[in-house]
Amino acid sequence: MIVDDEVAFGQMVKLNLEGTGEYEVMVENKGERAYDAIKEFAPDMIFLDVIMPDVDGAEIARQIRADKTLKQIPVIFLTAMVKESKENSRKSIIAGYPHPCLAKPVTVQKLIECIKKNVI
Repeated sequence: MIVDDEVAFGQMVKLNLEGTGEYEVMVENKGERAYDAIKEFAPDMIFLDVIMPDVDGAEIARQIRADKTLKQIPVIFLTAMVKESKENSRKSIIAGYPHPCLAKPVTVQKLIECIKKNVI
């Protein structure tokens, strides 16, 4: 699942990941609807934008971690606020938990590597 207020970014990621034939992707562009969409879709993993105009990614992550049925889902933050490092991802403490972070813009290959690394 992709939660990002940038509609074009979410759709691009969805098309590219689904184009591999290996993934089914849901996109939610409104932070205020993200928690309910996550509960409904029950994703294996969530790519979550940090800064959104209505509800930020940290608050959504807190809601996920507080829900016993969702708290095991890996959350990966996608943000323009971190710089790309030599590692595929960096970990940041957001919403009280360590979460991997990927810098935007991000390649589809990096997203796929992240999925393979974080989904059990």
